[in-house]
Amino acid sequence: MTYTTPNSIRGNYVDVFNETIFPAEVVFLNGKIEQIIPLDMPCSGYILPGFIDSHVHVESSMLIPSEFARLAVTHGTVATISDPHEIANVCGIEGVQYMINNGKQVPFKFYFGAPSCVPATIFETAGASIDSTQVAQLLALPEIVYLSEMMNFPGVLNQDEEVMRKIEAAHALGKPVDGHAPGLRGELAKQYIDAGISTDHECFTKEEALDKLGYGMNILIREGSAAKNFEALIDLLPDFSEKIMFCSDDKHPDSLVENHINHLCARAVAKGINVFQVLRVACVNPVLHYQLLVGLLRVGDAADCIVVDNLEDFKVKATYINGKLVAENGISFIPSVAATPINQFDCLPVTPAQLQIKPAEYPTQNGLIAVIEALEGQLITNKLWLPATFSSDYLVSNSDTDVLKIVVVNRYHPAPVAIAFIKNFQLTQGAIASSVAHDSHNIVAVGVSDEALAAAINLVIEQGGGVGAVANDSNNQQVLGLPVAGLMSLNNAYEVATAYTAIDQFVKQQLGSTLVAPFMTLSFMALLVIPHLKLSDKGLFDGDTFSFL
Repeated sequence: MTYTTPNSIRGNYVDVFNETIFPAEVVFLNGKIEQIIPLDMPCSGYILPGFIDSHVHVESSMLIPSEFARLAVTHGTVATISDPHEIANVCGIEGVQYMINNGKQVPFKFYFGAPSCVPATIFETAGASIDSTQVAQLLALPEIVYLSEMMNFPGVLNQDEEVMRKIEAAHALGKPVDGHAPGLRGELAKQYIDAGISTDHECFTKEEALDKLGYGMNILIREGSAAKNFEALIDLLPDFSEKIMFCSDDKHPDSLVENHINHLCARAVAKGINVFQVLRVACVNPVLHYQLLVGLLRVGDAADCIVVDNLEDFKVKATYINGKLVAENGISFIPSVAATPINQFDCLPVTPAQLQIKPAEYPTQNGLIAVIEALEGQLITNKLWLPATFSSDYLVSNSDTDVLKIVVVNRYHPAPVAIAFIKNFQLTQGAIASSVAHDSHNIVAVGVSDEALAAAINLVIEQGGGVGAVANDSNNQQVLGLPVAGLMSLNNAYEVATAYTAIDQFVKQQLGSTLVAPFMTLSFMALLVIPHLKLSDKGLFDGDTFSFL
């Protein structure tokens, strides 16, 4: 479908900078705004700057960038600050270049970062490593506008030479450095921020965010498919509207079909927050902080703007990027583009016998076993000590107590399987497995039996990556293949969203999970840089002591 480029659009012009609204005609010329002409007549709809997701891993949508863009524009999103950290952990610099090249094929403004932590830690197996020299090379590219989230905050605090070289490379080019320091407070937070780290999207309490704001940091309010911090942090917006941005971080395809940053604007306004402050957070702050070439609805700016029905629910009527109409009334005009996969996958099928574990091989305390507690809407987990269940001298899942076996399988080369136990998935039968497992993206699975676990894992292996689920009857199963780095599909965005919705409902309705986003929650159970207890392919990891349990 060809894009239409109107000469002008009419509506109620929303001037975020001067906090005024008036009927106007916005005139486009050569992709820019040539004039803003006040009108002496009533107009319908409101013309706004386009929305920006200030921190997102496009890979988590299970869509390649060109397909992500097709969905995002229907919600008025015109640009993203995109951290290609996920594909970089699988495919290295080649993966970063893959994202850049694919994103260039569509009229959407992707701004990528140079991944700062590949691998994320030394306590897991990743598919690649990107050192400070390579980070500097990436930062020199015009498509790379910042250093991605510096998750190795211990390295910053301890002045690790390699970590500091990466930060210095960004500063030398005048490019900002994103942070990632969940729970860091007080003098340690100040030391981290003083290293030149300017944002954090990991605050999960108001007190933590206030602490970091006090030291000059920008706080990103995150609301993704799994991590939901909006309610905890939104009350900060009225007092700190110039230091806050909205982001999704990780958003699965089904929820991206439903909404994006526009939904956060609606929720904020519903709480009585001034609409101009909300729009500053959603549209203006990311452009100023990251020095983006995204228009802000001023004469001479790129014509990146949207028309919404009203300033309450922010239902998007039309989206324009560089003056081109790219979406209208929920219909995306961005076409699918041809792409080929890139991957690293060398994993043999597993057997149920490989998933057995004896009590002597597992951490115990006063006769209790260590259990990961998954938390709804959070990336953090708790460390529990709970009674074990035995069968034939082996530790096994117990669906009655909801203490289930979780395993991580090295997807890069044959290796022993890591085994632990987890609570809150509420599976009553079967198992689920995924090669989307932050940050190294080995295969992670949770299930009620070793047989079901093996079946679900092997479904993913057969696809070269994906998400899979099986019921106790192994013939009753579903799988969504993700051949691009085991993270993304090559299919149409709407097809992927439909397929993901189907497998998500299968897990909830047939396997019994009560989690809002079981696969998204599963994907973070191997994320070692978020406390308190996680499982990598090398073993059960204590995020507080940064050591194996």
